[in-house]
Amino acid sequence: MRLPRLRVLVLTAMSVATLATVGWWIFGPPGVAVELTRRSWRMEIVVERLRAEAGSDWCDELPEGAFDISRRMTADPTGRRAAPAEHCRYNALAWRRHWIAKAEGGPETRPDWPRPPLRIAPPGQAGSERLGRREAYYEIELRGSDDRVWTCRVDLARWQQLRVGQRFRVPVDRFGTANCPAMYESAL
Repeated sequence: MRLPRLRVLVLTAMSVATLATVGWWIFGPPGVAVELTRRSWRMEIVVERLRAEAGSDWCDELPEGAFDISRRMTADPTGRRAAPAEHCRYNALAWRRHWIAKAEGGPETRPDWPRPPLRIAPPGQAGSERLGRREAYYEIELRGSDDRVWTCRVDLARWQQLRVGQRFRVPVDRFGTANCPAMYESAL
C-alpha cells in the first residue's frame, strides 16, 4: 500500500516541476539574461580622392568639366533621337571613396574624430583628397550565461549611462539575433 502512495507522490512532484518549468518558459520574463561586458566607440571618416574617370554620353549631355573628348556620329539605339547624333567619349574628374580613417577606443578615452593626413594636388588635377561622410558608432558587448555574445549599437547618451557589469534581458529571435532596442534592465 505504501509503494503506490510514494509513486503517486513522486509522479505528482515531477508533474508540478515540469509544469512550473514550462510555465516559466512560457510566462516568465521575455528575452535572454545578459551582462554588459564591454563598451567601445569608433569614429570613421570616408576620405575621397579626386580621380580622372572615363565615360561616354551624347555630346549635348556631357558633365561639366569633361575633357579629352572624342566625338562620332551614331544612331540612338533606344530610339529617343530620330536622327544620328554626336556621341562622345570623355574624361572627367570625380570624387570617389579612397579609404576610411578610423579612431577607436573605450570608456577610458574620449570619443574623437580621426585627423588623417590629406594629399593636396594642384587645382584641376587628379590626386587631391578630401574628407567625406562621417559616421560615429557607440557599441556595447552583451554576453549571455551560455557565452553567446551580441554587439549592440546605442546612441551617445545611452552609451555614457551604461556600465560594465550591468545586467539586462534582451529579446533574441530564433536565428540568434538580439533585438537591441528592446533591451531592458533586469533585476538579476
